[in-house]
Amino acid sequence: MKPNFIQKVTNWGNFPIVEKEMKSEDNFRKIKEFVQNHNEVIARGNGRCYGDASLGESIFSTKKLNKFISFDRLNGILECESGVLLSDVLEISVPQGYFLYVTPGTKFISVGGAIASDVHGKNHHSEGCFSEYVIDFKLMTENGDIITCSREENSEKFYATIGGMGLTGIILSARFKLKNIETAYIRQESIKAENLDEIFRLFEESESWTYTVAWIDCLQKGKDIGKSILMRGEHAFAHELPTKFSKNPLRLKKKFSPTVPFYFPGFVLNALTVRLFNLLYYKKQTKKELKNIIDYETYFYPLDAINDWNKIYGKSGFIQYQMVIPKENGKEGMRKILETIANSGNGSFLAVLKLFGKNNPEAYNSFPIEGYTLALDFKVNSKLKKLVEQLDQTVQEFGGRIYLTKDSMSKSSLTDYLKNVESSKFVSLQHKRILNNK
Repeated sequence: MKPNFIQKVTNWGNFPIVEKEMKSEDNFRKIKEFVQNHNEVIARGNGRCYGDASLGESIFSTKKLNKFISFDRLNGILECESGVLLSDVLEISVPQGYFLYVTPGTKFISVGGAIASDVHGKNHHSEGCFSEYVIDFKLMTENGDIITCSREENSEKFYATIGGMGLTGIILSARFKLKNIETAYIRQESIKAENLDEIFRLFEESESWTYTVAWIDCLQKGKDIGKSILMRGEHAFAHELPTKFSKNPLRLKKKFSPTVPFYFPGFVLNALTVRLFNLLYYKKQTKKELKNIIDYETYFYPLDAINDWNKIYGKSGFIQYQMVIPKENGKEGMRKILETIANSGNGSFLAVLKLFGKNNPEAYNSFPIEGYTLALDFKVNSKLKKLVEQLDQTVQEFGGRIYLTKDSMSKSSLTDYLKNVESSKFVSLQHKRILNNK
């Protein structure tokens, strides 16, 4: 009989599934004992990354490190433990007139995970990554010591940990800045683009907007390749709200969230159903341009409205493949990537294109570089490995890189921007896979 701390563990993509030891504690002394008593440890937040980055031989779950420590409402500075979710942060900060400076496409990730992945959002071109707003954090090192890391104190550990995928230690708590908002709503403009040339032009014309993102139909070919919808947004001011929102501008009504009750059969997702979905999604917006006011959850977290949506991909799971191509090669590289996907028949419901601004050279383990990034979800099947290899070759050809937070299949040559993270103690299955590929 196996001890109760050995369990099946997987992340949001349900691939890979491993049977490993996982423990959660909220007592720092017990966490230190766990670290010291195991040869290999990796921290795991809420398991919402897609690949094998937070899986390891011995996993420390930060879910019990879920307490708020302080909230300076005057200056918008929040301190909390690393297992606190961004959804928890928003729940207390938005009614007080504050929002996250940077948020990814789900609010159900932990603060520690946001730092370890140095998450980006729809505003990287204008406001950078999550780390830009981190003041300091407490890190447990290999020997169980707890150190404070900031730009001034233990700065080498600070910058190595940002985007370091948990390989420098366990983040226990963090302090970070929030941004002022007047309302919980976004002023949005949605613009349809007929092809890749037009969507790239729209991104360039929209660089003055804080938030830009595009849904893209990844199965189009020929003159229609790159058919997409750009959604650009700004935090709405109080005077911009319609009457129905103006009475409680910082509070949203509770919404019903449906749940996917079971894993979909494997045959449901195929090139035909993806093609049909993409057609309907594009046709749903009948006008070339649409302007409206929507709540922040609809703009930033559309998929969070559906509980367990990952089950749509079936029991075999799915991967998310995200890469960035430098700006000077962006259009040519993206065209080749989209052609490769369309020819493979492995379509993606969720294909998201964004523009990255200049990277912060101090945060050397951070994924973004100035250019265009595309994130795609693919159901795991027999053809997927070959497609990933083809995409890897194209990304390498155009001088790009892949996002480790999403990775579970790619080769080491696209992930070797990680520096100063080597550790005999903090090791993930992903890191071992990368090292074995070298």
